[in-house]
Amino acid sequence: MISRNCRRAALPFLITLALAGCSLAPKYQRPVAPVPGQYPDHDAVQNTGSGSAAAVAPDAAYGSDLGWSEFFTDPQLKALIRLSLANNRDMRIAVQRVQEAQAQYGIVDSDRLPTIGVGGNAQFTRNPENLRATSGESDSVSRYYQAGVGMTAFEIDFFGRVKNLSEAAYQQYLATAQATRTVHINLVALVAEAYFRLRTAQQLDGLMQKTLESRENTYSLVKARYDAGVASSLDLSQARAQLETVKVDREGVKRSQAQAYNALQLLLGTEIPQNMPNSTAFGRDQVLAAIPVGLPSDLLERRPDIMGAENALLAANANIGAARAAFFPNISITGLLGFASPQLGGLFGSGQRFWQFAPQLQMPIFAGGVRGNLDLAEARNNIAVAQYEKAIQTAFREVADALAGEATYDRQLDALRSLEAAASESLSLATLRYETGIDSFLQVQNAEVDLYTTQQTFYQIGMESLMNRVELYKALGGGWLETSVSANPATGNVSGTAPGRDSGSIKGDNGS
Repeated sequence: MISRNCRRAALPFLITLALAGCSLAPKYQRPVAPVPGQYPDHDAVQNTGSGSAAAVAPDAAYGSDLGWSEFFTDPQLKALIRLSLANNRDMRIAVQRVQEAQAQYGIVDSDRLPTIGVGGNAQFTRNPENLRATSGESDSVSRYYQAGVGMTAFEIDFFGRVKNLSEAAYQQYLATAQATRTVHINLVALVAEAYFRLRTAQQLDGLMQKTLESRENTYSLVKARYDAGVASSLDLSQARAQLETVKVDREGVKRSQAQAYNALQLLLGTEIPQNMPNSTAFGRDQVLAAIPVGLPSDLLERRPDIMGAENALLAANANIGAARAAFFPNISITGLLGFASPQLGGLFGSGQRFWQFAPQLQMPIFAGGVRGNLDLAEARNNIAVAQYEKAIQTAFREVADALAGEATYDRQLDALRSLEAAASESLSLATLRYETGIDSFLQVQNAEVDLYTTQQTFYQIGMESLMNRVELYKALGGGWLETSVSANPATGNVSGTAPGRDSGSIKGDNGS
């Protein structure tokens, strides 16, 4: 017969076996990244001058992660980003999602340890006389009292079912944390884009104010010539049409400016303070720093959405192990150690000690759901592999598109500067020829339209170039760190941010 000491020693031994149970999950191997080892036309991009990848990414060899407070150099924009991170409701929800996932993991992981509690119960039974243990028993009610320490249905995890469920919950928690980082990145980028739209609308409003003054002067000139009988009524109508066109456009820009302000305030989650820091000159190299790009493989360690997709894949892999374990016996233990007595007063007497040990084994013989659960887990694992690979492909495409923009926007803006200079010269010559009576006002009108359109296009392309660099920064996984984290492999020291570059701007104040 097994001694009491042996029985007591058996319980921790069984618990140890449960905690160290084997795992039936497949051995995890990270899928090969389904993208090239280099971004497209990498050598061609490097030879494009100021828009080259080399200029954009001077620290790429160190795999630097540029913090958003160093990537965005405008003090006002940085203050707005800090406000949004503290008050944006989507960000708050994302943070609480992490807390929710962490709690869920804690619930699942707690199943790996036995649940032990202290309790007591009483039972009162009245039997009819013919069912009483002793014939003629006077007391028709039997009483039973019990108290002690108990363990309820603890599963001995020989085959790793509970362990794999815990691992799956843990990986889901990590995936949720990575999703919060993605929300963080997107919020930083959205605030920057809304700010740039607002600044661009303000710049366009200034342009239209100057253009309106110029058109009013032109209209006054044509009106004077019309009053003198030199200009025709057609010239006067065309000059007035040009003036009204700018007025119409300016009202549209004022509307865009108000909408951009409202969008920015929504992203901040609070009213924009009046005591904001002063903004810097509005140009790409005045508000944005250069970016370390690196290789496509770096995205696997930088982009939270890719890391989150891998966490989801690891969770699906663990769920396969849990589904496989369901084919094997399930062993659980319920136990109680304490006192039992028919009288409450003598419950804790020395002779009333009581123990109960109830192991249970269940083995599936015919259960179609067990096989179905395994098929479901394997199908979900295949889906998770495809989602992980798709996340890598999407990231590669986003970076490649943004690099293409970096290589072309500077040249496009340079061409627009030259076009603006030529259009301005054409307007001066057309105005002079009109004043001397050589050409009609139609030439002045065409020249004004060309200059005005070129200037508007420049502002639009300048804003797009700002957005493109923000998109590159976001595509590389930047935005969830406030400051740079960069270790030089040769020295192990943390390095600073990448130096910016100066490409100039039209009249010195445009987004370029």
